[in-house]
Amino acid sequence: MAMTITEKILAAHTGRDEVSPGELIQADVDIALGNDITAPIAINEFRKAGAKKVFDRDKIALIPDHFTPNKDIKSAEHSKVLRDFAREHRITNYFEDGEVGVEHALLPEQGIVLPGDLIIGADSHTCTYGALGAFSTGVGSTDLAAAMITGKAWFKVPETIKFIFSGKLNKWVSGKDLILFTIGKIGVDGALYRSMEFSGETIENLSMESRLALCNMAIEAGAKNGIIVPDDVTRAYVEKRAKRPFKFYKSDEDAGYTDIIEFDTKTIEPQVAFPHLPENTRNISDVGDISIDQVVIGSCTNGRMEDLRVAAGILKGNKVAPYVRLIIIPATPAIYRAAMEEGLFKIFLDSKAIISPPTCGPCLGGHMGILAAGERAVSTTNRNFVGRMGHPESEVYLSNPAVAAASAVKGRIASPEEVMTR
Repeated sequence: MAMTITEKILAAHTGRDEVSPGELIQADVDIALGNDITAPIAINEFRKAGAKKVFDRDKIALIPDHFTPNKDIKSAEHSKVLRDFAREHRITNYFEDGEVGVEHALLPEQGIVLPGDLIIGADSHTCTYGALGAFSTGVGSTDLAAAMITGKAWFKVPETIKFIFSGKLNKWVSGKDLILFTIGKIGVDGALYRSMEFSGETIENLSMESRLALCNMAIEAGAKNGIIVPDDVTRAYVEKRAKRPFKFYKSDEDAGYTDIIEFDTKTIEPQVAFPHLPENTRNISDVGDISIDQVVIGSCTNGRMEDLRVAAGILKGNKVAPYVRLIIIPATPAIYRAAMEEGLFKIFLDSKAIISPPTCGPCLGGHMGILAAGERAVSTTNRNFVGRMGHPESEVYLSNPAVAAASAVKGRIASPEEVMTR
């Protein structure tokens, strides 16, 4: 039976030769992930179940990244739950303080998630790791608790939609724009409980940073997972990081898809998602005159070195507009150090930006950049729901790092061309 890459990975983790869309299966988990919001609930359920030990201390990752450094007593207590549990069970992949980073940037960087893996995380953007050719998806905290005990999780095998991107990307367009454009076309429920398989010559030429950003937002189309068949780009990224063996899977040529959607990237400009849904996308040329109060560059979507370099290239020699706050958040300590040593921090500081330690922070309205009523932000994060970054009467506009940096300079949503062709 011909299968997609998603179906092959699920079959391999059930010990079967094949699985079919719609089947209910129980599969072995390679990595089970929790953070400082979701893991305390899972740990409580773990204890309520009477469990005495985790199924494998090397296959659990606990990362208190959402409110780090702890912003208040409640967040400190949540982090303490993780710390105590990690110490009790000697969890190998526990990160905090100077080691902690935004989970979906940290785990690929550290070689903890790999091609061919089956990964669950009590965080919806766990779908990020599909960029490596893994099946990864978000689950609830009770499912995480069950996996920490048994090493297994249940799934309904998803149908797959294949997205084929052809052509060379226009200037300033990245993986973030491809996924915003796609969501704009199919809607926030256009891939509900389906696998989004991204392919085509455009994808083959994407950097790993852009692939991670692309798969990160599959959940914003309602998808169960996003995935890219691994290739030489994948191998170059993982071989120097992998902590254990990995396996490349690929879809059969005659695999079955519920739909095949093709896009010509010549038509894709930098995208901006207007409030209050990621599907409300517009070309940068169609945005109009929208003044802003804050810009955030960072998150599990766009806080990697490629993103910071793009932002620095636009900010160099420029200043943040009066009455605008620019917050830059390197996603991991390694990225923070690399940006500092490369001289990007000098550019950021000279532009009057604020540099934050690695944290999810403002992405979920946690800290490090909360919006007041009536304020507008341009952000490289992944969601712009009502109240996502603060007050319910604030507004969040999603963009790539180039548009975000240009907007910080202009004080309104702006194209990078406006800054770079002065």
